[in-house]
Amino acid sequence: MKPKDELLFLALGGSGEIGMNVNLYGCQGKWVMVDLGMTFGDPNYPGIELVLPDLSFIEERRKDLLGIVLTHGHEDHIGAIPYLAADLGVPLYATPFTAGLIRLKLEEEGLTKEVKLHVIPNEGSFELGPFGFRYMPLAHSIPEGNALVIDTPHGRIFHTGDWKLDDQPLLGVPSTPAELTAVGDQGVLALVCDSTNVFNDKASGSEGDVREGLMQTIEGATGRVLVTTFASNAARVQTLGEVAAAMGRKVCVAGRSLDRIIGMAKASGYLKGFPPTVDWDEAMKLPRDEVMIIATGGQGEARAALARIAFDSHPIKLTEGDLVVFSSKQIPGNEIAIGRIQNALAAKNVVMVTDRQAEVHVSGHPGRPELEAMYRWIRPEILLPVHGERRHMAEQARLGLATGIPNAVVQSNGDLLRLAPGKPTIIGRQEVGRLVLDGDVILPAEGATMNERRKLGLHGQISVAVALDAKGRLLGRPTLRTQGVPVEEDKADFLAEAADDAADVIAKGSHEEEAVRERIRLAVRRAATRWTGKKPIVDVLLIRA
Repeated sequence: MKPKDELLFLALGGSGEIGMNVNLYGCQGKWVMVDLGMTFGDPNYPGIELVLPDLSFIEERRKDLLGIVLTHGHEDHIGAIPYLAADLGVPLYATPFTAGLIRLKLEEEGLTKEVKLHVIPNEGSFELGPFGFRYMPLAHSIPEGNALVIDTPHGRIFHTGDWKLDDQPLLGVPSTPAELTAVGDQGVLALVCDSTNVFNDKASGSEGDVREGLMQTIEGATGRVLVTTFASNAARVQTLGEVAAAMGRKVCVAGRSLDRIIGMAKASGYLKGFPPTVDWDEAMKLPRDEVMIIATGGQGEARAALARIAFDSHPIKLTEGDLVVFSSKQIPGNEIAIGRIQNALAAKNVVMVTDRQAEVHVSGHPGRPELEAMYRWIRPEILLPVHGERRHMAEQARLGLATGIPNAVVQSNGDLLRLAPGKPTIIGRQEVGRLVLDGDVILPAEGATMNERRKLGLHGQISVAVALDAKGRLLGRPTLRTQGVPVEEDKADFLAEAADDAADVIAKGSHEEEAVRERIRLAVRRAATRWTGKKPIVDVLLIRA
């Protein structure tokens, strides 16, 4: 599939889901990729932390791929780079702070010589084949959130990335309404727009509002204060530094990713007023009302600083009278993990405040008033919602049409959309999927390994060892071992009956090894089903004397 004299759009991730954003634009035989993100594992992927996009479509056409352009440095936009970018063999393009985060990832994986990284100045521009790119800064919860103005022979695209409106941004200077209106005045074919908060009737709010909310929450605290937030939210880290200084508290940082973000932000010219920090040991020696800890782990991550503090496996200690502030939104799916940590903190009589009790967090994504403002400024011919589940994108399409945008297209990962010439139309369907990072190995998310692991988790496993003589006759009794099969008190009786069933079927049929193994497997699984209602995985080892 090679783009002709047309403008195509194809999402390989991030449409129909929140996270793992990967978008392709095609024109005159060439493709460009915008963002290469990942998402995190959930109970559907046992043993998995990172989920990656399946790039098979563009890997098969890599000779036509010109480059990968990154909008900003969040993991759902750059997180797959160290695992997938080298195989694509094309250069990356990013503004300085985002490039710094990418460079750290490439260094950790030993890929700095294999992946070429171009650093584009803030508000800079460059060309890739028939595509012209210009970065336009927008407010977000990380430095250098950017929209992309993409010029093509068939019209201009305004690709928002993640964004919000903020009249009191702490880091960076977003594009003004006048600058955005000027883009619309020049004519925009399509607005490709973040859908995450489309159901919010109010604007997301300003980082300046969070500062006041945190001041009010923390000012009466008499013990240690710990605030947990997303490590990448450098604006929030700046806010917390200002709040700590105003309260006369020293800052202590707990979390390697926080150290990395702070270091990179300072190197890029941000966090200039951030106060000096104290280490963990010094923090524990300070009077309890003179320290603020900024920690990772607000989403319940088991190995992050907050979890280790909550379960007393960290040098930083909290006790009765201390305060923990969750300065982040609870991501759907993390409720159980977060609740586990909050219960552990409650057992210590630690006071907790979340965004439900006080204004200690604002989102980095646009609510309906912000979306409507962007529509008025950009005035596209086509609205293309992305960055959301299907319900979010469908609702944004309805909102855009109601606001006067002539066309809106709701697409999903794998839908090949022709934006021009003519009316926007889905012209085909391409295979898309997910990969998982399992240890150091990348596997299909729905492949044999993950399916086996799901079955193991649901039903357990039984190993059967059977010794046969040269004529295929049984020598002794079959030996069985179980893992995760619910036969605890009756285990001995179950194993005896299953062994008898296995012995009974050995001579009943073909003596070919595979046929014997299959009869034994089915006999043992039937026994397990009789006893437990489960259908465990049964592995049979035949030993020939």
